[in-house]
Amino acid sequence: MPREFNRSQRVSSQIQRELASILQSDIKDPRLGFVTISEVVLSRDLAVAKVFFTVLNADAQGIQDSLSVLTHSTSYVRHELAKRLQLRNCPQLRFIYDDSVDRGIRLTKLMSDSDADNDVQ
Repeated sequence: MPREFNRSQRVSSQIQRELASILQSDIKDPRLGFVTISEVVLSRDLAVAKVFFTVLNADAQGIQDSLSVLTHSTSYVRHELAKRLQLRNCPQLRFIYDDSVDRGIRLTKLMSDSDADNDVQ
């Protein structure tokens, strides 16, 4: 019987939980908005982790500020992550802004606007 999840998926979900905890409790920079870790994608050799994040209620400048805080604190976050994980090597972290929430909101607004236009006609 095949496994339902492979190791990289299990490790990425654990990294996602631990990163959310670290960002919430340990990083006190006021420029960091309300950051949510939406997904963590690991390379096959578990050496690099692409961390996709969203920032709620932020404009372009707030997103850029949050990204700069995250990239600046990457070494600290990676150190804290290594203490919490049971891995031989902690992966390199690459923070990437995930705009799928913004696109979803924009599409929902467009659909509701077109429904309102159809109701008027």
